[in-house]
Amino acid sequence: MLIREISDPRLQLIYVTDVKVDRELAFADIFVSAVEGGARSEEVLSGLESASGFIRRALASRVELRAFPRLRFHWDPTPEHADHIEQVLAELR
Repeated sequence: MLIREISDPRLQLIYVTDVKVDRELAFADIFVSAVEGGARSEEVLSGLESASGFIRRALASRVELRAFPRLRFHWDPTPEHADHIEQVLAELR
């Protein structure tokens, strides 16, 4: 859906790293990252917040739930941390 249905240029080259839904299905915390790294975090999160209504409606029509959770987007720094660790290990070798 992020690739084919949303035309916001702020949301290009991003990927979802994790999704956590609370027990009551009230909220879905969606963690995202971008190929370029944290430099685009504010831009990406702003684009996702702008498109959150569309994304929620589109997902609700595809996933059968009595009540669909509200979407909350968060930046995931894990890929950047992993790259940093790889660089440090490469230097040690």
